[in-house]
Amino acid sequence: MTAQSHILIVEDDPALRTMLRSVLELQDFIVSESESRSAALEKLRSDSSVAIVILDLGLPPHAHEITEGIATLRAIQADILPVKVVVLTGQDQEAAALEAIREGAFDFIAKPAAAEAILHAVRRALLFLQKERELGEEGITRIAINAQIGDGLKGVRTDAEERLVRQILKETGFNVNQSAKRLGVKRENIYYFLKKFGIERDA
Repeated sequence: MTAQSHILIVEDDPALRTMLRSVLELQDFIVSESESRSAALEKLRSDSSVAIVILDLGLPPHAHEITEGIATLRAIQADILPVKVVVLTGQDQEAAALEAIREGAFDFIAKPAAAEAILHAVRRALLFLQKERELGEEGITRIAINAQIGDGLKGVRTDAEERLVRQILKETGFNVNQSAKRLGVKRENIYYFLKKFGIERDA
């Protein structure tokens, strides 16, 4: 990762977006902005250069709740988008932090946040992202799962299996032969997984 890393700010408050942008651009980051979940996801799906997302949990149409921000996090995880998400919120901080981390946030910062705290979180996220990419070059794929202990090992195994298959398919551009090779299985197994997990090429 270089100082020219691309950061997406997802925040509905124009003044705060401007402040965050200024702080980041002074450190030579490339910065884009979105003010809603739909705009943010459209940007992330169309621009693979984005490395870090700074996400306000209180987005319209529910700016005083965390529901839209959490929905954005879930969509990023579901799409297996290769970004780290740093969450900002002024809502119930403990509950928001727990929910955000459960849904895949890398870090959590309470508003109002000092410029140095934001930069520190961004730099940590970039470091982790860089190391994960280095592991990927070594053939190691990192997956994250949320496990309910009550579901037992079978539930955890199934969730991990699905996430791994989806991630490998995404990384290979949905190439069945390459995916089978990376997973150490036959092509027929990949087709079985596609049917089992309801995975379609557009996914």
